[in-house]
Amino acid sequence: MSGHGHGHGGGHHHGCCEHEHEPAERGVEYALFLRIDLEKMQCLNESRDGDGKLVFKPWDQRTDREKFVESDADEELLFNIPFTGSVKLKGIIISGEDDETHPAEMRLFKNIPHMSFDDTRREPEQAFRLNRDPLAELEYPTKIARFSNVNHLSIHLSRNFGGESTRVYYIGLRGEYAEAHRHEVTICNYEASANPADHKVETMTPQTHFIS
Repeated sequence: MSGHGHGHGGGHHHGCCEHEHEPAERGVEYALFLRIDLEKMQCLNESRDGDGKLVFKPWDQRTDREKFVESDADEELLFNIPFTGSVKLKGIIISGEDDETHPAEMRLFKNIPHMSFDDTRREPEQAFRLNRDPLAELEYPTKIARFSNVNHLSIHLSRNFGGESTRVYYIGLRGEYAEAHRHEVTICNYEASANPADHKVETMTPQTHFIS
């Protein structure tokens, strides 16, 4: 009952042909880490300053064990992730050690900058029970309708599998990105074209309705 019986050994032959091009395509889909404003990103309760940023890395480095973040005072970690534009978040991969330090629950919040642990008492947009995933193989799909216009994502790792601290090696974000748009120009053209039409109606009004 240790949770290792997921059939990884015999599962490599399923659909081999359709997965031949998968690594390159998935690498592109998981490139949202390039859209994170790293200067403003925060990780609360990290044991060493700046380590939280290190777990957002390229797809081909997802199993790298050199860079990781570990929690400090207890097992909780809170990532505040601002993007440089608008993101449609479709899925998340989260990878840790194959032991009790691996996160066991993940709660997602959107568009709440500078979240603190006090804020995590509110209802998340979505929550997941996690499996141990040392090889970064499991994706947790989001409810896309709730995550279609995200400019700030908070990931709360609320508990692990019983360890004193939580360790994370990789967080992968899959989705689409759009530049931030400016709307000032569209509003100006509106009124200029609306006024001439109003005046035409008045000048064409016949004068024959006066009955004395």
